[in-house]
Amino acid sequence: MIVERNITCIVCPIGCKILVRIDGTQLEIVEGNKCKRGIEYAKNEAFDPRRMLTTSVLVNGGEWPLVSVKSSKPVPKEKLFPILKEIKRTAVNAPVKSGQTIIKNVANTDISIVATKTVKNNKI
Repeated sequence: MIVERNITCIVCPIGCKILVRIDGTQLEIVEGNKCKRGIEYAKNEAFDPRRMLTTSVLVNGGEWPLVSVKSSKPVPKEKLFPILKEIKRTAVNAPVKSGQTIIKNVANTDISIVATKTVKNNKI
């Protein structure tokens, strides 16, 4: 079965609207890309869409109740909700350092969740 799909490229600020035709494992760029990076993005988006995940994790005893986190690399789109579920069950103890791994191999993806901010101990 041949499927046509519009994909908006996000690799650069141009935001090309790329029309692709997908036939099983074959992809044909019909129109819209202005550079080679758009072709690669369209292939990835059609067959293996991934997203960087940013959210926050609870902090016990910290100057702030949450620490911002991100995935160490793009996450398969179908794994976003299982990963978020695991993150929701997670809490870390202060202090937390920027770059600290919060969860290794989250949802069996071989991807880590990493702190993007430092949270010091609560000073009472």
